[in-house]
Amino acid sequence: MARRQARSQDVAKLAGVSRTTVSFVLNDVPGVKITDETRQRVLQAARELNYYPTAAARSLASGKTKRIGLVLGEGKKRLAVDAFLPAFLQGVTASVHRHGYLLVLQMAEDVPSHEAYSRLIREQQVDGLILSGPRSDDPLLPELAEDAFPLILHGRLDGCAMPWVDVDNKAGAYQAVTHLIGLGHRRIGFISNAPLFYSGAQARFAGYKQALREHGLPVREELVRTAAFLPETGQKAVRELLALPEKPTAVFAASDVVAIGVMSAVQSAGLAIPADIAVVGFDDIFLAAHTQPPLTTVRVPAYGLGWTAAEVLISLIEGEEASSVMLETELVIRDSCGGAGPR
Repeated sequence: MARRQARSQDVAKLAGVSRTTVSFVLNDVPGVKITDETRQRVLQAARELNYYPTAAARSLASGKTKRIGLVLGEGKKRLAVDAFLPAFLQGVTASVHRHGYLLVLQMAEDVPSHEAYSRLIREQQVDGLILSGPRSDDPLLPELAEDAFPLILHGRLDGCAMPWVDVDNKAGAYQAVTHLIGLGHRRIGFISNAPLFYSGAQARFAGYKQALREHGLPVREELVRTAAFLPETGQKAVRELLALPEKPTAVFAASDVVAIGVMSAVQSAGLAIPADIAVVGFDDIFLAAHTQPPLTTVRVPAYGLGWTAAEVLISLIEGEEASSVMLETELVIRDSCGGAGPR
């Protein structure tokens, strides 16, 4: 089990001083009267606990840094191929600049995921953080919540008290799968957009299952596959579905990038979309309207999510109350889903 990162209150307790004194000493704040004996006691406690002051501690002593951190949990490859993330990033940047902040970007794949934002906080001195793609197995989020560090999640986590900005992924997936059921499909495959420890992937899978159950259809394990952000993972997943003795007549791919990979593999197998197999995606990236056939998908306001995440975070940083925000999705019906019922 990983050892918990020391906090300023731990240093204060070991040194027998207040947290404010710890902040003054470790940030070397001028003009504050602290005895040499107290200063040495604080420094020794910090060394013993391997503690480094966070951005919040530095801000307590010396004011805001005017920097906001954005951690993308999905990695560089997705940024290169998925139009959702650039649009989200544009929204964040527009809001941040409007308020006179600078944006510091960190890819979680550059370091172990839970260290990505820890470094931003402890080394790069950000005033607050947007964490895109939070994971249910992240060990540090509870500690940051306890420390009251300004942090916004792009994506909800069950049981996490931190404010979040998101769309109703479950409702969007439910609407997409219900539409396929309404077209007569009964064997509907599910291919996730990401591993299911990501909150958005969990929610989209939950919407798929809810739609099936409410229409009296079983959730068949053999029709469920996991992808990971990229088209080639969608290709691999749908090839497995097409190899089943009884193939699905429709596939709900929980992101457009994965859906594009699905469509490519289906057509390479000599099957027609939607006559042989219907396909629905999620996100409505720019390319969705230009696939052949055009992709039916769930529209997500990517720019608006980025803008809202930054606005809520800046409110927190500036001492205002902030609440979680849910934005709406919309099912956009195009040609990829319009086809035949079950064979």
